[in-house]
Amino acid sequence: MAYLEFNFTIVPLFPASEIVMAELGEIGFESFVETENGLLAYIKKTDYGGIGFDGLHILKNPDVQIAWTIKELEQQNWNAVWEKNFEPIKVGGECLVRAPFHPAQHTKYDIVIEPKMSFGTGHHETTYMMIQTLLGLDLKGKSVLDMGCGTGVLAILSEKKGAMHIDAIDIDRWCFLNSQENVERNHCRGIHIFEGDASLLGIKVYDVILANINRNILLDDIPKYSKCLHQKGTLVLSGFYEDDLSLISSRCETHGLTYHDHKVKNNWVAAVYRFS
Repeated sequence: MAYLEFNFTIVPLFPASEIVMAELGEIGFESFVETENGLLAYIKKTDYGGIGFDGLHILKNPDVQIAWTIKELEQQNWNAVWEKNFEPIKVGGECLVRAPFHPAQHTKYDIVIEPKMSFGTGHHETTYMMIQTLLGLDLKGKSVLDMGCGTGVLAILSEKKGAMHIDAIDIDRWCFLNSQENVERNHCRGIHIFEGDASLLGIKVYDVILANINRNILLDDIPKYSKCLHQKGTLVLSGFYEDDLSLISSRCETHGLTYHDHKVKNNWVAAVYRFS
C-alpha cells in the first residue's frame, strides 16, 4: 500500500506546527516527523483521495505561512528507510522492542518487530505510552482486545505478560498480515488476528481493551467498547492529543466509563477508563 508524504514548511514554526499536526490528525493523517522548517506528514494514498486542506483553520491565519510538497512512498521504500534508521527502544526498563537484525538484550520482555508499512514500533509517542500502561497492568489470565493492532506489538506484550486470550483487529490488510508475521516471530500462541473494524465485535467480553487509533474513530467506537468490556475491566485509549482528552472522557462517561488517569508525551495522550 502506497503512502503519501507531505513536506510542510511552516513560518513561524511554533506553535503553528503543533496546530497543523492536530488538524491533520483529525482528517486521517497517521504520523508526523518534525523537521527544521516544519514537518513531514504521512497518510495512506487510498485514505487521502481528494480531501484537500480546505478545512484546516490554520491556513486561514494571515500571520502563518504554510507551503507543502507531496511525494508518494511505495511499501518497499518505506521499509528500506525503516531498516536504515530503526533503533531498539526500551520502555520502563522492562520491555525491549527491537528488529530481527538487532541482538537480544537482557530484559524482562523481549519483543521482535518488523513493522514494514504497519504502525507500532514503540517509537511513536502513542505506542510508547500504551506499552508503559500495559507494563503497569496485571494481565495474568486476562482476556485482551487490541483494536487497531498495527504491528501486533501490544497483543504480543499482553501475551508475554500472561494474558490467556488476545484478539487483535486492524482494518488495514498490510497490518493484518504484518501482525500475523510478528505473532509467529515472537512464538505467541494465544493471539487471534482479524481483518476489519469494530463491526467485528459481537457479544464477546474482555478484561482489557486497548485502542490506539485516532480521535474520530475512538469517539465512534467507544459505545461498542463499553458493551464488550467486563464490568471490572480496563479500557486504554490513545491516538489523540491532550486537547481532546475532555472530549474522549465525556464520551466514555456517557457510556458508564470513568476516567482513571492518563499519560502525556509530546502532546499525545494515553488514557485509562474503568466502569464506575
